[in-house]
Amino acid sequence: MERTRSHALDALRGFAILTMVLSGVIPYGVLPAWMYHAQVPPPAHKFDPTLPGLTWVDLVFPLFLFCLGAALPLALSTRLSQGAARWKIAGGILQRGFLLGFFAIYLQHLKPYALSTQPTATHWLLGLLAFASFFAIFTRLPKSWQPTARYAVRTAGWLVAIALLATVRYPDGSGFALTRSDIIIIVLANMAVFGSLVWLVTRSRLIPRLGILGVLLALRLAGATPGVVAWLWQATPAPWFYKLYYLQYLFLVIPGTIAGDLLLRWMNSPREEETPMRTWNKSRQLALVAMMIGLVIFLLIGLQARWLTATAVITLVVLLIGAWLVRRPRNRTESLLAKLYSWGAYWMLLGLLFEPFEGGIKKDHPTLSYYFVTAGLAIFLLIALIILIEVWQRRRGFQLLIANGQNPMLAYIGVSFAIMPVLQLTGLYPLLQAVTAAPWLGFLRG
Repeated sequence: MERTRSHALDALRGFAILTMVLSGVIPYGVLPAWMYHAQVPPPAHKFDPTLPGLTWVDLVFPLFLFCLGAALPLALSTRLSQGAARWKIAGGILQRGFLLGFFAIYLQHLKPYALSTQPTATHWLLGLLAFASFFAIFTRLPKSWQPTARYAVRTAGWLVAIALLATVRYPDGSGFALTRSDIIIIVLANMAVFGSLVWLVTRSRLIPRLGILGVLLALRLAGATPGVVAWLWQATPAPWFYKLYYLQYLFLVIPGTIAGDLLLRWMNSPREEETPMRTWNKSRQLALVAMMIGLVIFLLIGLQARWLTATAVITLVVLLIGAWLVRRPRNRTESLLAKLYSWGAYWMLLGLLFEPFEGGIKKDHPTLSYYFVTAGLAIFLLIALIILIEVWQRRRGFQLLIANGQNPMLAYIGVSFAIMPVLQLTGLYPLLQAVTAAPWLGFLRG
C-alpha cells in the first residue's frame, strides 16, 4: 500500500504552525531583538522596512509555505492514482481555495480582540462558537458516520458561520466586509490554488516548473519599475482575495513541490533491506543532523547580526563538509537525503548571493534573498527530521509536532478561539499571568 503522508514533513509543518502561533503571543518590549521580527525591533516595535536581518520569527511563515508546497505532490498524486480526471482535481483545488478564503474572512471577523480591545464574556463565547462552527465545517468526520449525519454537522457549521458573519458588529459600528481578512490565510489560499495548478501542469517535468520561477522573477523585478508590468503586478479582479503580487510566494512553494516529488518517489519506491553494511553509520547520520540544525541556528545569528562575509564563508565551508557527508548514498533513504541536500545547498547559496540586493535580507517587504535562504533552511530542517523520525524511528518524541502538522488550521486558531476563551471564562488567565509575570516566563506562557 502506498504511503500518502510523510511523518517528517508533518513534524516540520507542525513546528512551523506552533511557532507561528507562539510568535503572535510574545510580550512586546521585554525580550531581546531576535525574539521579534527583524523589522519590528524593541522597545518601540515600530515597523522599519529599511532594517535587514532574519530572526526565527521571520522563518516560521516560509517554513509553512514550503511544507504546503511539499505536501502538494503527495495529496494530488493520490487523486491521480485513483483515476480522477484532471479537470475534477482542478475543481477541487479551486474549492479548497474558496474554503481557505472563507476561513481567512471568518477568522478575522470573529477574533475576540477584533470584536473589542477589551473582550467581555460575550466576545469569548462568540469565539468558542466560531471555533465549534469551524470544526464542524473543516474537520474530517469519521467515515463510520452515516452520510446524513455528516451532512447535518456540515450544514449546521455553515449556518452558524453565516449567521455570525451576518450579525457581527464592531466598536466603530461596521459589520461584515470582504476586505476584513487574515492576510496570512489569504496568502496560503493563493498558494494552495496556484501551487497546486503549477504542480498539476508540470508534473514530472522539472524544467518547466523552474521556468515558471524564471517568469516570476522577471515579473517581480520589472514590477518595481513604473509601466505595464508594474500595473499587472498590482492588478486584481478581487482585491480582497487575489493579487499577482501574492504569487511571489511561489518562490517558496515551488521549491517545496520539488522536495515533495522526491519524498513521493522515496515513499513509493521498493523498500530494500537496509543492513548496517548498506547504510551510513550512525555517527555520520548524527553529524548530518547536528550540521543541519546548527547551520539553521548559525545563519539566523549571522544574518541578524549582519556578519555577512563571515556568515557566507563559514556557510560555504559547512556546505562543502555536508556534501562530503552525503556522498555515495547506498540505499533509497540516503539517495533521498543526498538529493534534498543538493537542492537545499543550491537554494541557500542562491539566497546568499542575493543578500546584498534590495538592501539585505528582509521579511517585509520580502526580498529574493529571504525566499531562497528560507527555502534552503526548510530543506535542512526536513533532512534532520527525516533522519530522526524515519531513519532512527523516534516518532514518539515528535508526536506533538506530527499531530499539529496533520491538523494545521486547528492548531492555528486553537489559541485565539479555544484556549484563550476557556482561560478567560474560567478566570484562570489572570492567575496564569500572575505566575508568569517575568519576561521569559511570559514567553513560555505563550
